[in-house]
Amino acid sequence: SRVRDADLIVVNTCSIREKPEHKVFSWLGRLAGLKKRRPDLLIAVAGCVAQQEGHRIFRRAPHVDIVFGPGAVRKLPALVKQVRKERMQVVDVAAPSTAEPAEIRPLGARSPRAVAFVTIMSGCDNFCTYCVVPYVRGREISRSPVRILEEIRHLVSAGVQEVTLLGQNVNSYGLNEGEGLDFAGLLARADAVKGLKRLRFTTSHPKDLSADLVRAFADLETLAPHIHLPIQSGSDRVLKRMNRGYTRALYLKKVDALRKVRTDIAVTTDIIVGFPGETRGDFDKTLELVRQVQFDNLYAFKYSDRPDVPASRFSDKLDEMEKQERLAELLEVQSRITRKKNQSLVGTTQAVLVEGLSKKGNGQVTGHTPCNKIVNFPRDGVRIGQIVPVKILEAFSHSLLGRLDDHCGERFRTKGGMLHAA
Repeated sequence: SRVRDADLIVVNTCSIREKPEHKVFSWLGRLAGLKKRRPDLLIAVAGCVAQQEGHRIFRRAPHVDIVFGPGAVRKLPALVKQVRKERMQVVDVAAPSTAEPAEIRPLGARSPRAVAFVTIMSGCDNFCTYCVVPYVRGREISRSPVRILEEIRHLVSAGVQEVTLLGQNVNSYGLNEGEGLDFAGLLARADAVKGLKRLRFTTSHPKDLSADLVRAFADLETLAPHIHLPIQSGSDRVLKRMNRGYTRALYLKKVDALRKVRTDIAVTTDIIVGFPGETRGDFDKTLELVRQVQFDNLYAFKYSDRPDVPASRFSDKLDEMEKQERLAELLEVQSRITRKKNQSLVGTTQAVLVEGLSKKGNGQVTGHTPCNKIVNFPRDGVRIGQIVPVKILEAFSHSLLGRLDDHCGERFRTKGGMLHAA
């Protein structure tokens, strides 16, 4: 149903960067009129902004009824009952529990669904100097592998073909839990789930990318050849100030190892521009690294202060104009690389998992290749959840255009959600 018909509106929030936080309060402002017309409507703010701001949210948005952090997900029904009964605003932002993260059993699909996400851990132990996550999400807590695999089987039985495992730093999964199963081991067990076609994960911290995880890209049939590996900066001086725990040389060594075991692997990354004290020379080293690695894509952000993190107290801040100019320069460099990589796929046939109707309309469907490229192509009778051979006809900055390859069956077979020469 539409927002205006709801009895409870939950605004889930992120405080990683400043801009999403501003959007939260803009959205809450738009809900004020609806609350005035419907006093019985309950409005809740969840997630990291809720954890970070607590009671302060009521001062900026007095029409909000409930504020609860990531550790209070299980308590939402009780919080709703409390507000209904006592007619008062409530807050639950206690420090995240050291118990296993809250689990939400996936609902039976109301419509066909090809892809799903499974959280395997929460929190972070890295304390990068710019990042608020350890302060709002708490320390690393891994879910039981038994429950993770049970959830994956449930999703596959409901028709899901591809599962992405989620965590702030999936590479450190299980290291503090004492169950003897690390992330590479978890991937191996997920790979064995009958009926699963593709397996992905995000996000990886470079310092914890193990040799076993690198080998998994060669050994596991369902593991898609794509990794998101945030570098954040190409300058060792800046990486040290960020407390990232690795050097430029170590990062490049790990990318090289990945490409040796899986030559077609796509590598994407995150970069922060304008970190406090970043000189032009530091930024040039980032540009050099981007040109050297030839990322398939990257997500770049201007540095912004987050509450209580060490970098917010650094004095050598860059002005907004300088940060914006560097961001534009970086994006232009990467745009040329991405266009070239996408163009190299024209004429090839890719195994595309059909995920739904294309936003472009015109009777097209959309999906992703194993290397995580978006492809739009005519529907031609295919169903959501199918993995079909698509010949790439055109390449754009952010997507590919193709058509079903009717002759592919003579030359290829599909195995593990990928195409292989017959």
